[in-house]
Amino acid sequence: MRHRSFGLSSLDPRPALTGALAGLGIGRRKTPVHDGLETMSRIGFAANGVVYVSVGLLILATAIGMRGQAVDQQGLLYVLAQQPLGRVWLVVLGVGLWGFVGWRVLQAVFDADREGSDLKGWTVRISQGFSGLFYAVLASGVFELLDEVGPAMRPEDMAENQQKAALLLDLPSGGALLMAVGLGIAGVGIGNIVMGVVNDFAATLSCSKTVCRWVLPLARVGYAARGLAYLPLALFVTLAGWRAQASEVETFGSSLAALQNQPGGGWMLGATGVGMIAFGAYAFVEARYRRIRAPRDLKPR
Repeated sequence: MRHRSFGLSSLDPRPALTGALAGLGIGRRKTPVHDGLETMSRIGFAANGVVYVSVGLLILATAIGMRGQAVDQQGLLYVLAQQPLGRVWLVVLGVGLWGFVGWRVLQAVFDADREGSDLKGWTVRISQGFSGLFYAVLASGVFELLDEVGPAMRPEDMAENQQKAALLLDLPSGGALLMAVGLGIAGVGIGNIVMGVVNDFAATLSCSKTVCRWVLPLARVGYAARGLAYLPLALFVTLAGWRAQASEVETFGSSLAALQNQPGGGWMLGATGVGMIAFGAYAFVEARYRRIRAPRDLKPR
C-alpha cells in the first residue's frame, strides 16, 4: 500500500499570512512614487495646520480686542504677506497647500482611503473632492499675492463676492440658485459638526492608545468649531438669495465679525478661535500619525 506523504510546505502558514498582510498593506514594499506621495501628503497636512492655527489665533486676538476684525483663510494670506519675509511665507505655505490638494486628489479620484464605490463611499469621496477644490483656490490665491505684496495691500473679497452674487442673481431663478449656495454652505458646516461628533478619527491614525486618547478631542472640538463658523456665512448668503440682494453677501471673516456683534458674541468668537486652533493642531497630528496609503494603482477608481 502506498502512503501519501505530507510535506511541511503544505502545512506552512507563511504564504497565507504574507498574502493577508499584503492585503492590509503591511509588509508591502514601498516604491519611490509611494514615498513621494506620502511626503507630499504629510507636508500638506502641516500646511493646513499652519493655516488654521494662524486663523484661530487671529480670531482669538479679535475676540479679546487686540485686532479690529476677524479674518478667514484668505485674509490670513494678506496678514502673512505683510510680515517680514512675507514672500517666503507665501511660497512655503503655497507649496504645502498644493501638497494637501494632491492628497485630496488621491482620496477623491484614486480612493486612497479605500472608501469604495458604493453610495457611502462616493459621498465621502465627493466631499473630499470639494475640499480639494477649496484648497486649490486657496493655494492659487497664495501665488497670486506674490505680485501684490506691499504695505498698502488690502483684501477685496467682499466686493468680489458681491459681484459674483450679482451675476448669479441675474440668471433665471438666480435667487433660488444663491439660496442653494447658502444651503450648500450650511450643509458643509453641519457635516463638519456631525463628523466631529460621530467620526472614528482613531481609525485613520497610526499611534498608540495613549497618544490617540490625548489628540482625538482636538479633532472633535476642531471639526465642530469649523462647522459652526460656516453657519453665519450660510445664513447671509441664503437671506441674500431670498431677498435678491447681492449686497448682503459677505465673506467668512465678516460673518465672524457679525457674530461678534451679537449678545455674548465676543465669547462665541473666542470659542471659535480656540476651536480653529484645535483643528489646526489636529492637522499637525495627522501630518505625523495619519495612516497614508498609496492607491492600489494610479488609475482613477
